[in-house]
Amino acid sequence: MASIVRPSLLRQTALAAKPAFRNSALRASAFHTSTRRSAFLSPGPQRIEGTVNDPAPIPPPSAAHGSYHWTFERLLAAGLVPLTVAPFAAGSLNPTTDAILCSAVLLHSHIGFQSVIIDYIPQKSHPGLRKLFMWGLNLATLTVGVGLYEFETNDVGVTEAVKKLWKA
Repeated sequence: MASIVRPSLLRQTALAAKPAFRNSALRASAFHTSTRRSAFLSPGPQRIEGTVNDPAPIPPPSAAHGSYHWTFERLLAAGLVPLTVAPFAAGSLNPTTDAILCSAVLLHSHIGFQSVIIDYIPQKSHPGLRKLFMWGLNLATLTVGVGLYEFETNDVGVTEAVKKLWKA
C-alpha cells in the first residue's frame, strides 16, 4: 500500500488539479452581468429636459384608461376560472362555451402582453420600437384569433383537444 502513494505521484496529482482553481476570479466574473450592457435596447438619448425643480407631467384623467380598464382586466381574469372549469365539470362540449373561453384567453393574453410592452419599452425614448412591438402584438393576436377560429370550426375545438390530451 505504501508503494502506491509516493510523494512524486501525489505532487503530480496536486499540480494537475491546480489549474481548475487558479482562474477562479475569471470564472466568477463570467456570472456578473454588469460588464455587458443590454444590446437590445440602447440607453436612449442622454439629455435632461428642464430642471430639477420642474414638476413631473401629469396625464389628463381618463376613466377608460384608469378604473374602468383595471376593473375590466380583473373581471376578465376572474371570469377565466369558471370558463376553464365549466366544460370539464359539466361534461358538455358546447361550441359557444368553447368560443367564449378562447376569446377570453386571447383577450386576457393580449392585455397582458400589452402591459409588458408599455412597462418595458418607454414611449419617450423608444417611440418607434414601441410602435413596432404594439403592431407585432396586434398582428400576433389577430393570427392566433384566426387560428383559434379555424380550430373551433374545422376541428374538435380547444376543450375536446385538452380532454384528448389529458387522457392520452
